[in-house]
Amino acid sequence: MLRIIDARTREPVNAAPARRGLTRVEVHAPGSDTTNLRVLLVGDLLVRTLELGGTPVWALLTGGRRQAELRAGATTLGIRPFEDSPDVGAGLGESQVVHVTTEGGTTPDGVRIAVAPVESGPPAHSDPAVLRLALITRHHGTPVRLEAAGLDDARVTLARWRGAVARWARQPSRPIPDDVRGRLRDAWDDDLDVPRVLDVLRQVETEPDLPDGARFETYAYADRLLGLDLTRDLGSPS
Repeated sequence: MLRIIDARTREPVNAAPARRGLTRVEVHAPGSDTTNLRVLLVGDLLVRTLELGGTPVWALLTGGRRQAELRAGATTLGIRPFEDSPDVGAGLGESQVVHVTTEGGTTPDGVRIAVAPVESGPPAHSDPAVLRLALITRHHGTPVRLEAAGLDDARVTLARWRGAVARWARQPSRPIPDDVRGRLRDAWDDDLDVPRVLDVLRQVETEPDLPDGARFETYAYADRLLGLDLTRDLGSPS
């Protein structure tokens, strides 16, 4: 079960306290800069995690005057669409409401995820998938500084993983080992610890006794959360 640290109380809370109960995820992103884009990305990761656990989600975006620019950037980054937030209060059948906002951002009462800022913008013409990976390599509560070295590392990692997934897909499929699946779920259920998910993938990449078919299934499964299109190169020449 996904537990997140409420930024107001610093206490862990269940993101979906009622089994199969609706969780409303409301993102508050009034601008269109990279920090606001990161806020929306964290909202996307939260929605994906809840859905992986079988929780129905209502995903909403409360934006400002730059909402069109923010939505355009979100589409490029592989963030799935959020509905415009209507003027609603409690009492719509949700078992939980989670607000995702910038640090210090103003939101209605309720559970809050505060997203740390991006301290510099991406260079022009950067690969959106590389930018997405660079933004999720730090926990959402930790500031991100986008620099050439970090983006280069993300670019190399993404290319290597996509190539490896394409190779592994040529081998007979094998189930994800229970301990690997457990490590992945323990990571993303622990306050959306996506960097730890990435660490599990690095371990799976090099575990000597793991069949390649199981590596493929592991990466495809984890990508349902990560949204990095890791299976993009399936069927391409070696």
